[in-house]
Amino acid sequence: MNILGQYTSNFPIEKSGFRNLDTVHMNNSAAQLFQMSIERGEGNVAKGGALVVKTGTHTGRSAQDKFIVRDATTENNVWWDSNKSMTTQQFDNLHEDFLNHAENKTLFVQDLFGGADQENTLPTRIFVEYAWHALFIQHLLREGTAQQLENFIPEMTIINLPSFKADPERHGCRSETVIACDFTRKIVLIGGTSYAGETKKSVFSMLNYLLPDKGIMPMHCSANIGDEGSAVFFGLSGTGKTTLSANPDRILVGDDEHGWSDNGIFNFEGGCYAKVIRLSAEAEPEIFATTQQFATVLENVVMDPDTRELDLDDGSLTENTRSAYPLSAIPNANESGTAGMPKNIIMLTADAFGVLPPLAKLSPEQAMYHFLSGYTAKVAGTEKGVTEPQATFSTCFGAPFMSRHPSDYGNLLQKLIKQHDVKCWLVNTGWTGGKYGVGNRMPIKATRALLDAALSGELNDADMRIDENFGLEVPISVENVDDALLAPRETWADKAAYDIQAKKLAGMFRENFAKYEDRVSDAVLAVAPKG
Repeated sequence: MNILGQYTSNFPIEKSGFRNLDTVHMNNSAAQLFQMSIERGEGNVAKGGALVVKTGTHTGRSAQDKFIVRDATTENNVWWDSNKSMTTQQFDNLHEDFLNHAENKTLFVQDLFGGADQENTLPTRIFVEYAWHALFIQHLLREGTAQQLENFIPEMTIINLPSFKADPERHGCRSETVIACDFTRKIVLIGGTSYAGETKKSVFSMLNYLLPDKGIMPMHCSANIGDEGSAVFFGLSGTGKTTLSANPDRILVGDDEHGWSDNGIFNFEGGCYAKVIRLSAEAEPEIFATTQQFATVLENVVMDPDTRELDLDDGSLTENTRSAYPLSAIPNANESGTAGMPKNIIMLTADAFGVLPPLAKLSPEQAMYHFLSGYTAKVAGTEKGVTEPQATFSTCFGAPFMSRHPSDYGNLLQKLIKQHDVKCWLVNTGWTGGKYGVGNRMPIKATRALLDAALSGELNDADMRIDENFGLEVPISVENVDDALLAPRETWADKAAYDIQAKKLAGMFRENFAKYEDRVSDAVLAVAPKG
């Protein structure tokens, strides 16, 4: 075995079970990985120095191919209604076949950390086939100091072999693609997909399982810091979570995954993974700049092969084009990845039905209700077969990564909100004046003005009205925001159509929440939409 790079002698490669590897590139720098990616033909260099790669068939996560080992430890801790199981024997078969498949191959290894809170970090060793996968995960997780690497002992191991093809009969999976998680032994196996986000999300899934037992709230959210303190932004893809947290007037803690401990907020990651389809230099200058810099990894972004110019508006490969870059690429990022107790929680939704207000104040019970609901809406054109707006309820704003029952996370969040007197807000970045196809997208300038008012404390004592359908407190007037936007019904030309649509969405909320009714308090049930 030829080992190149920074070797960690305290925990040799052989302890992970590998045999007869050809070459191991260990803890290489970003520049080295970038060069090897080009030399190996894994990607192309764009104007500005970004690395452009294609992920092939899989341009997003393969949620249906994710499995968790069901054993004595996980039996009563995992929410099996929403997670697929695999037996210990099936996982062992898969693990052995992964090790066999890796023989005589060149692998890239990164020793990294999940979590900026040193008391609660997760040392993780990652084995990958592609140099660009190693570069990607180096951007996305947290790098250790020379001393930490010298003494590195992994608690978690990830093996990602895109060329491996699973056998459903032998491995207990669904197809040749597999993401298998053994929470007890803290091993994740990824095969049959080149989409690098699977590696990043495997660390998040592990932390989501482990941290609640420590009283720490894992969150699929972005976070930043302003004069009033830190703020947390929950939101599904397309709601503006990354865009709105990357505010030049605030310090960015992170854009996607955080924990909330007795020490405050801490980033799980050391980088950002931003969606860049139709990215605007004017609306999102910090994120746009990362697409023009050295060693940023751009997934499935279309590039002119002659001029090397990027076309961020081209979604021909996928609407899920992505940019992966270290937090240091954002000028106002917080290097420590930590912040104090949050003062505000923002729950973002892109309501394509056009009936939710652009901002509403939430009680702790309403915050838990909307957190467990995790509502947004898909619009026509973003996914095959979607021709009308479709409601999406992804509990905890991240259902695919929540291994425990949603109420475990919801109760913990509600407890922390009350304990630290956190203000909570629901923000609709979706449509106004009608549903998608009739109305218009909420002006981002109005959304930013509303957020500024909420975060500054300006709205804490503002005059509010109660939305008759959803029971939410909505400000009557906010500086620099058209009053008409704050009353969604008034923006519709057809008021009767608004009433029908609002009642329909309220019913969708209630229908979706029925599965949580036996796990939440009467006070939470009482705040359900009444429309």
